[in-house]
Amino acid sequence: MLTGKAIVMEERDNVATVVEPMDAPREIIVEAGSRKVVVHVTENIPVGHKFAIRDIPKGSDILKYGETIGVARADIRAGQHVHVHNLESKRGRGDQ
Repeated sequence: MLTGKAIVMEERDNVATVVEPMDAPREIIVEAGSRKVVVHVTENIPVGHKFAIRDIPKGSDILKYGETIGVARADIRAGQHVHVHNLESKRGRGDQ
């Protein structure tokens, strides 16, 4: 298992951000506050991008920095890449 390649900002977050490119498949341990979470990463994740650290149902908030950054456009499984293809932003939109 790998540690230290991704960070979780706040304990309630449901995504982690990679600090260097991550090739899949692999298992990684991320620290989410006082707990450690083992995640099987299923997709390649570019540096600076996010992956789910637990399942996120369609329509659920995506949490980073302890804040909602968007809504899941589809069911997202733990270990999947989280980006514009499956996240609808709630920030900086002039249409809503």
